Amino acid sequence: MAGFFGLFNYEKEGPGISKNAPKKKTFLIFFETFFRNFWKFMPINLVYSLISVPVITGGFASVGITHVARNTARDKHSFGLSDFIDTIKKNWKQALAAGIINTIVYILLIFDIFFFYNNQENGMIYTIGLGIMMSITIIFLMMNFYLWTMMITFKFNLKQLYKNSFKFVIINIKKNLLCGFCLLLAYGLYIAIAVLFFKYIIFVLSIEILVYILTFPAFRFLLIQYFTFPCIKKVIIDPYYAEHPDEDIEKRRDLGIEVEEEKPEVPEGEEEEPENVFDDNMIL
Repeated sequence: MAGFFGLFNYEKEGPGISKNAPKKKTFLIFFETFFRNFWKFMPINLVYSLISVPVITGGFASVGITHVARNTARDKHSFGLSDFIDTIKKNWKQALAAGIINTIVYILLIFDIFFFYNNQENGMIYTIGLGIMMSITIIFLMMNFYLWTMMITFKFNLKQLYKNSFKFVIINIKKNLLCGFCLLLAYGLYIAIAVLFFKYIIFVLSIEILVYILTFPAFRFLLIQYFTFPCIKKVIIDPYYAEHPDEDIEKRRDLGIEVEEEKPEVPEGEEEEPENVFDDNMIL
């Protein structure tokens, strides 16, 4: 299949929208899903936080928790921690490389932001530079909304992963900004609690850090799935299966995507296996 699973392939007609497109997820459904799986998420959150302590290995933690969050958001069964570990084993090379790349990029961005911020009095060029660096940081943060999901779902190399993540930032910009705003509100809540109980700061911070570790990672990755996976499905998967409705039924079910099965007619005594689109192209 040409192009980015049909995305930005100018040799074909415009993509259609599958009639099986998922219904819009509401915050009520999101919170119901989160609290329904609250206790399952706790050990995953703890392991995620431990693996993320060495910053470079954060990629391992991200692919593991993304798999659990994706399945949970798609109403598919997840074995929790075992799925977390298995996903790391399957994607460790790319996860490690992406973790190293992200670490280097974040260090450079933070350095540049502080540099331009501390030199604003030296001219307008530094203020403009600060604005540019902050914009790049926001874009890169939003690229990570998609990076890990595509890594565990499609067979892209690292260059394609970052390139396509950037494209999705543009395609789904409103939802990306809304997702980022919701995450900022969540971070703000943690900060507000610390400020409100400042006189008990040591006790409050200890409890708050523990609550953050045990709850927030899954909350963040699950929220990202609700905002981003519908766009991935609409732009990549639906257009292809509008043209190839009978291919890889099981793998679509694994992603929690409803399918209308129309079995092709097969001559009596013969059985033809459908072409393995995902394995031969880019889905894992």
